[in-house]
Amino acid sequence: MRLAGVMGNRFLISDEVWAEIGPLFPAWKGNGRPVADRRTVVEGTAWKFRTGAPWRDLPEHFGNWNTVFKNFDRWAKDGTWTKVLEHVQTRAETLGDLDWVASIDSTIVRVHQHGATLPRHTGGAVELHETRPGTA
Repeated sequence: MRLAGVMGNRFLISDEVWAEIGPLFPAWKGNGRPVADRRTVVEGTAWKFRTGAPWRDLPEHFGNWNTVFKNFDRWAKDGTWTKVLEHVQTRAETLGDLDWVASIDSTIVRVHQHGATLPRHTGGAVELHETRPGTA
């Protein structure tokens, strides 16, 4: 099973991948309002982060945007997303699909366009107006 390419279809997580990660999400405990379909919530969350769109712009076929956000937020706080990431990384490494090599240097790290014109205080133009002992 390859976990790379989780989004095989434009909007859907494949059945094979869902069989792997689905059981890692908390099950409904049976009290209160029934929870939204976990798979639809995960697909909606993946769509949101893939597109960079605001939560409110989530397409209707993923359900209510607020429901998707609240599930995402709850799973972030209780460590579910961390557990899913660790599981997927372990599985991919076992299959030989994971390469841990990363190289970052200053030639590829750029300042955001709005940060380029901010004033910089390097200390060079600042004079200290202190009186030295014995000169006053």
